[in-house]
Amino acid sequence: MTRLLDARTSQNASISNSISIPITLLSQPGLFKQIGLNVSGATAPIRTQLSETVACQLPLLPAATTITLTIVRGTVLTDPIVYSSPGSLNINLLGPQLFTFTASEFNVPVPPSGLLIYTAFIGANLLETVRVWPESFNGVAYFN
Repeated sequence: MTRLLDARTSQNASISNSISIPITLLSQPGLFKQIGLNVSGATAPIRTQLSETVACQLPLLPAATTITLTIVRGTVLTDPIVYSSPGSLNINLLGPQLFTFTASEFNVPVPPSGLLIYTAFIGANLLETVRVWPESFNGVAYFN
């Protein structure tokens, strides 16, 4: 029987025009969201499901802008990658553009600390690109 271990949400903005956060360059993607799942009750390998939503916008005229999203199991970009946006996500409109994705991981070993951390990073090729509402990062951990 499958057992739920933990479910977490990291929500930064759910109200229109409530944020305008600059996105760092692709060469140094910035930390976007982080969640820690309590998996201390697991007695077998873990399965996780992750979902993320972010809206990005160009504050000036439309330009060919590339966005990358990466999720790692851990806290730094060199940790195991769970999700990386396929190729690149492009912004070419003046208004907000919404990016949503889901990822999953199977047979994750139980960490000795009992805390399974996932971190999301975001980068853009133009410094003028900003994160706007909505944005959230959700994670759920299970084991059999």
